[in-house]
Amino acid sequence: MTVWLGFALWTIGVAGGSAQEISSVYVEFNLDRCVIVDKIEETGSIVQRCKALDGFPIFIAEDDLRFFVGYGPNGRKQKAFSQTLPQFNSIHTKIEFRIRPGARQPFAAILRYFTDNGDDKPRRQVLVVTKIAGRDDACHMAYIDALAIPDANGVAQKAADAMAGSFDCVRDQAKDIGAVGPDNR
Repeated sequence: MTVWLGFALWTIGVAGGSAQEISSVYVEFNLDRCVIVDKIEETGSIVQRCKALDGFPIFIAEDDLRFFVGYGPNGRKQKAFSQTLPQFNSIHTKIEFRIRPGARQPFAAILRYFTDNGDDKPRRQVLVVTKIAGRDDACHMAYIDALAIPDANGVAQKAADAMAGSFDCVRDQAKDIGAVGPDNR
């Protein structure tokens, strides 16, 4: 496990090469101020549209005590909008968008999830790194243990920058970095 983690961090560090050219834009949202666009009375599920970047909303769904997030005007049709962590979870109210120089749209997002792992286990924090492929698709690329990995935010940025260009939302599986396997996310 330690060898794999070290290799993953080294690979991300090497592949990230031009990270200094990429900027971060942080967007805070308040679910109480987002617009409800769909509500299913029988299950209590809701879908909300929140303002994020100019012309680039986020869609947030809460269903069965789990959160799902889609990015951009077509966010509800993206793979990311069907992905979440297996445990009951909630999300932070701040998203980091990664943007290349001269670009108007982000190529990745980093969002902190808080997971409930049962009464006798502590809550965990997982940074979910999502690829944003233009306005039409997005998917989870990496899950980073935010409490166990030193400089987890920096690792998430490097993962976003290194992986987004070649990650295939149809073919590739999201990578676990740290002790965040399916049972620990």
